[in-house]
Amino acid sequence: MILMRALVVFESMFGNTQAVAEAIADGLATRMDVDLVEVGSAPAAVPDDVDLLVVGAPTHAFGMSRPGTRRSAAQQAPGGLVSKGEGLREWLAALGGHAPDVAAAAFDTRVKNPWIPGSARHGAERRLRRQGFAILTGSQSFYVSGTPGPLLEGETERARYWGTALATARQAGTHRIA
Repeated sequence: MILMRALVVFESMFGNTQAVAEAIADGLATRMDVDLVEVGSAPAAVPDDVDLLVVGAPTHAFGMSRPGTRRSAAQQAPGGLVSKGEGLREWLAALGGHAPDVAAAAFDTRVKNPWIPGSARHGAERRLRRQGFAILTGSQSFYVSGTPGPLLEGETERARYWGTALATARQAGTHRIA
């Protein structure tokens, strides 16, 4: 049996998106080899042996972070940020080529409020699609109680389950997650 490989790349300010990325990686690891990487250490191109790319970031000002929103986050984090350099937006913009059969999925963390529009995952998914990745549908938002968090109860378990579902869908060659 040939084991598939996933690469999970995350941007995190206060540690919430990192916790979700770790849970997703745990779920993926039930069915595939997984590399979990903070965006500042992510490779410039998706390695040839990667079958699934999963990217995630916090939602800032209705989308993916920008230099200004990261500076604002840094002012709210006296202990420092998890992701200190460029964010997922910049990494995706600079991302080199990839194998045409690499599937991708996106997630974000955000405050659970139906009146606040926007999502980092939508922008990430759009950028992945433009670069030719086969998008696994079912991108997810994971919820925090406020800007610095913490994650709402049950979100890491939901992230772990989603990771398992992504791995199952990728192995089956489907692009829908039930």
